[in-house]
Amino acid sequence: MAGFYSLELTPDFMEELKETLAEMIDPVRIDVFIGPNCQTCDDTVKLMKAIEEASPVRDGKRLIDLRIHDKSKPEDQEAFKAQGIERIPSVTLIDGYIRYTGIPAGEEIRGLIETIMRISEGDSGLEDSTKEALADIKGKVYIETIVTPSCPYCPYAVLLANMFAYEAYKQGVKNIISDTVEAYENPDIADKYGVMSVPAIAINGKMTFVGVPYEEDFLEYVKAAAEGRLQEVAPIDMGDATGI
Repeated sequence: MAGFYSLELTPDFMEELKETLAEMIDPVRIDVFIGPNCQTCDDTVKLMKAIEEASPVRDGKRLIDLRIHDKSKPEDQEAFKAQGIERIPSVTLIDGYIRYTGIPAGEEIRGLIETIMRISEGDSGLEDSTKEALADIKGKVYIETIVTPSCPYCPYAVLLANMFAYEAYKQGVKNIISDTVEAYENPDIADKYGVMSVPAIAINGKMTFVGVPYEEDFLEYVKAAAEGRLQEVAPIDMGDATGI
């Protein structure tokens, strides 16, 4: 599986990472879930430790609070259960409401770092009207954004989904989960939705977008899912996607 991406933590990459994370305001916790017989778990831990080490220090502590949970350790089972993690590797933020199923490598690193920064800054960057609408979300919404490491458009779709989950979480409406699914590591999920191009976004088990959606369109589909009327709306092909 490692052949589908190249994890190169070069000096230039690390320097750029340090410069970006230097602007962090509040600490951000990252949970990493690993286990045995996992081809990408070691690289996932390596990447997350690099991000932790590149984060600034305040009061003697890194602003990235990294916690690693191993499925083979009995003492870590509760963490898996608490966040509903079934696949390894998984990386989560904000108590699992934002998650990456599979290593967030390649192009996905950019989206992950931007997600970290927005959480640290306490600002989702969404429109005020979107924020107000998310405060009224009542039903559960599970967003799966299916990606590949080489897809240049995927981080934009992921960031949008992540910020919907973060904004709802921040407002105390913990009804939205944003799950970034790495297609090569989870081919059964990609096959379930018949994914041929990425990013592909499924909401509550229904394929809804191929490509990067506009914020207002995405909001309408999230609201439809929360209200149980997603079956009434048609999928949208945005055109900005790459073959899988």
